Amino acid sequence: MSTYHIIDEEKINKLLIEGKKASKSEVLDIIKKARDCYGLSLEEVGVLLQVEDEDLLNELFQTARYIKETIYGNRIVLFAPLYTSNECTNNCLYCGFRMENKLLHRRTLSPEEIVHEAKAIESQGHKRILLVCGEDAKKTHIDHIVDGVTAIYENADIRRINVNAAPMTVEDFKKLKKCGIGTFQIFQETYHRETYKKMHPTGAKKDYDYRLTAVERAFQAGIDDFGIGPLLGLYDYKFDILGTLMHSQYMDQKYSVGPHTISVPRLRPALGSKLKEIPFPITDEEFKKIIAVLRLTVPYTGMILSTREAPHLRDELINLGISQISAGSRINPGGYEEDDRDATQFEVNDERSLDEMLRVIVKNGHLPSFCTACYRNHRTGEAFMELAKDAHIHEFCHPNAILTFKENLVSYASEQTKEIGEKMIKEEINKIENEKIKEETIKRIKQIEEGQKDLYF
Repeated sequence: MSTYHIIDEEKINKLLIEGKKASKSEVLDIIKKARDCYGLSLEEVGVLLQVEDEDLLNELFQTARYIKETIYGNRIVLFAPLYTSNECTNNCLYCGFRMENKLLHRRTLSPEEIVHEAKAIESQGHKRILLVCGEDAKKTHIDHIVDGVTAIYENADIRRINVNAAPMTVEDFKKLKKCGIGTFQIFQETYHRETYKKMHPTGAKKDYDYRLTAVERAFQAGIDDFGIGPLLGLYDYKFDILGTLMHSQYMDQKYSVGPHTISVPRLRPALGSKLKEIPFPITDEEFKKIIAVLRLTVPYTGMILSTREAPHLRDELINLGISQISAGSRINPGGYEEDDRDATQFEVNDERSLDEMLRVIVKNGHLPSFCTACYRNHRTGEAFMELAKDAHIHEFCHPNAILTFKENLVSYASEQTKEIGEKMIKEEINKIENEKIKEETIKRIKQIEEGQKDLYF
């Protein structure tokens, strides 16, 4: 199946050329328009991606903060990845899991071992997991994933499991849906076909079209929350961001559902990688611009930042538009019990614990959230998009964030974190405008203090 109608490379290149011609006043008009929180066109994105003027960048960053606050409030959702296998039959040049990498310690976890990892993650205070595995049809097939998800739900207090996995058939996606996953996440890595071909020389992943259409097959199987993103640094970031948004626009126009999340991983060194240097390095300032442009363009979409980035930059970016971050992460199978650095997919930059990250988030004026309520109340897909696009999702998410953070403070947090966390909760309760919801939130906080768990709206 050809996907040239989905990702039009000629149009992307034209948009970038035209974007260079915009005047300063035209750029400011686009940024001002974005404050309405209804998103931007691809043509407008082409303009913003070309911005280098410091004053314009500052306007862009301020607007990104405003939009994030308007749609999501000051919440930051936290999760941890759980790698079930690093065995893979692909040979992606940039990845530590690639088949020809003889330096990697290979391992595939059993359902029992997956549960041990989930419980270790839970012991930190996490309630959301992103399950990740390599692509090996004999070892990381759909039954491996389903058995792992099912075992976690049955044996640990993990309330939402998102899955990052290889493309599947509709029938396999139906099995994934049936076991109760949240979001299906898949990265195209790069939307530039020639670069994609070069970076994926062998293995099932070399099929650009089959990978690009994976989210459509997931949608056809009933999974209506999906996450996408590029691996920044493989090709020109401006092209890949426009490709990501073109993909997003296609899904939104065809199915009335845009991506639940967009991730922005930057290429990192990996043990045994074939790449000796990053093909298209991205500066921190360019990275900040990428995040701001995405926030203006798809204001309703959650934006995920991983532990690939350095602590100081992560702390800065949660003020710019990021709404979800991983914390206390291990990126190898069994890593939460045995941290084998020779089994990882890439280098981690931020090794702070979840408890440390909670303090950082609170000190930056943000409210940590472990909420899973939308998924469990069936506010997903089109229902979620309607609430998010109209900026009503905050009415549910804010009190749920308070309740889940309170549960973390009671059950997992250090005394230092409890002290600043309790102070923040009192301040956040006063921000709830609906008096009935405020009263009910206060009531449920007392119930949590008395030992109840998993309370949400």
